[in-house]
Amino acid sequence: MIFNEICFIKDSNKYIIVKLLFFIYLLLYCFSIYVCIMIPKKATLKKITPSFGSSLLVKKHKEFLKLEKPYWHFHPEIELVYVNKGKGKRHIGNHISYFNNSQLVLIGANLPHIGYMDRLTTNGSETLIQFKPEFLGEQFFKIPEMASVNNLFERAKNGIRFNIEIKNRIGAQIEELIELEGANRIIGFLEILKELAITKDYTLLNADGFAFETIAQDSDKIEMVYNYIHEHYQEHIALDEISDVVSMTVPAFCRYFKKATGKTFTKLVNEYRVVHATKLLTESKISIADVSFECGFNNFSHFNKLFKEFTGKSASKYRNEVKSLVH
Repeated sequence: MIFNEICFIKDSNKYIIVKLLFFIYLLLYCFSIYVCIMIPKKATLKKITPSFGSSLLVKKHKEFLKLEKPYWHFHPEIELVYVNKGKGKRHIGNHISYFNNSQLVLIGANLPHIGYMDRLTTNGSETLIQFKPEFLGEQFFKIPEMASVNNLFERAKNGIRFNIEIKNRIGAQIEELIELEGANRIIGFLEILKELAITKDYTLLNADGFAFETIAQDSDKIEMVYNYIHEHYQEHIALDEISDVVSMTVPAFCRYFKKATGKTFTKLVNEYRVVHATKLLTESKISIADVSFECGFNNFSHFNKLFKEFTGKSASKYRNEVKSLVH
């Protein structure tokens, strides 16, 4: 249609102007297609739908499928995850760590996290339970008898890793929920919540008390930053470089990132590198010096200093101890 209009224009100047406008339109159209294809999808609210007739979602994975790339997301549901045999990174709120063998974690409502499991080991499985805080009614967990569970939900805003004793004790109960239906599933789940609420055998992942809850636009920016760190942690990442990624000035980015995560960008990058180092120290036999360079540290003494600062022990001591530890 546009070409037909151009053909009927007799004045050469008008023809040139219309032709120019047409090509501008064409360029903008092509650019819009490029943006839709190339820009990563937003990691904001993830919709979770339980099965028909159920108020909570319970599922079990016996194989970890890498078809979907882990992404930064949050949802109003509280999430309880039990892995009986597996290895991977935890990235919950402003916390990053590595687990080897098994884990039991509780992630609070709207607490951003990234799919953190690298793989299941032999005979391993992951059981996932997702539920809204009010899944039994607005007031159920606010009655005096449920005060301990309500407090558990509050602590979960920081992310909770349950330690060996409680993890070993109720892991089987969590897996058994798959086989239960109706009221039996709810009763079994309340028993699990009761045990988690009263145990002292846990660690807050954001131990400084910082609950990293977010809004959609923050989630989008933070995802871009974390994705960039994941892809470039082996290189030096300058502040002006990462600021450009989110289209901010360096001072504005530094203020924003510290407010959003509770950490400086440099500290988070170094923490990410140290976490990757713990993974390599556990799973590989390469020298500690090679581990440090593989993780993006160009100065071996600086690596040793930061590793001890983050883990409380030297890299060599960590490697010697890790095989006897169950995370």
